Amino acid sequence: MDHGAEVELAAYVDAAGEERLRSEFGEVGASSVEPGWADRWREFHRPVRAGGLWIGPPWEVPPADEPAVVVDPGRAFGTGGHPTTRACIELLARSRRGSVLDAGCGSGVIAVAAVRLGFDPVIALDDDPAAVDAAIGTAAANRVPVRVALADVLVDELPPVDLVVANIELRAVDALLARRPAATAIVSGYLVGEMPSAAGWEHVERLELEGWAADHFVSS
Repeated sequence: MDHGAEVELAAYVDAAGEERLRSEFGEVGASSVEPGWADRWREFHRPVRAGGLWIGPPWEVPPADEPAVVVDPGRAFGTGGHPTTRACIELLARSRRGSVLDAGCGSGVIAVAAVRLGFDPVIALDDDPAAVDAAIGTAAANRVPVRVALADVLVDELPPVDLVVANIELRAVDALLARRPAATAIVSGYLVGEMPSAAGWEHVERLELEGWAADHFVSS
C-alpha cells in the first residue's frame, strides 16, 4: 500500500516469520487473521457460462444437465471468467465445426471448450512451458483430446486447421492474422475501441462484453 513517500507491505507469516521481518525492517505491526484466510481466494472464482457451456473451478459442482469445462485457477493462465475468453467461446459456439487451433492457449480453457462444442481435432499452442503444462492438465481433468505443444504462434510453423482462435494482446493478433493461419479466425484480447489490422480478411461479426471485444473474420 502506497502512503506518499512510504510504502506499506503486508504478508501472511507465522511467528518465526514475524521475528525475521522485525529483524530486517524494525517497525512491524502484527494482527491475527481470520480462520480460512488461505482459501479465501476461491471466493473470487465463480462459475460462468458461455456458448452453452458451464465453466468453473474444480471445487464447484457443475449441473448434471449442462456440458462443463472445469479449469483450475491456481495458475494465472485463464480461468474462463474473463470477458474476452467468454466472447471467444460464444463466437466458437456459432461457428461451423471443424479443426481448431487455440493460438496462445494459456490454461487451455478455450481448447477444451472447443472440444465440448464439437470441434475436432483441437490443437493448443503456447510459447510458455508453464502454460503448456497447465493446458495439458486442463485437458486431462476434462478427459478430452487436445493436442498441446510448445510453440511461438507468431514464428513457428502452424498446423493446417479450419479455424484459429486467439485470445491474446492486439499486436500479437495483428501479427497472427498476417500469417493467414486458417480460413476462419476468432480473435480477442483487446478493448471495444480497438480493431485488429486484418488485411485480406472479411469481418463477419463482433461481440462486445464488459468493454472488451471479440471478432470473427473469414479469409477473403
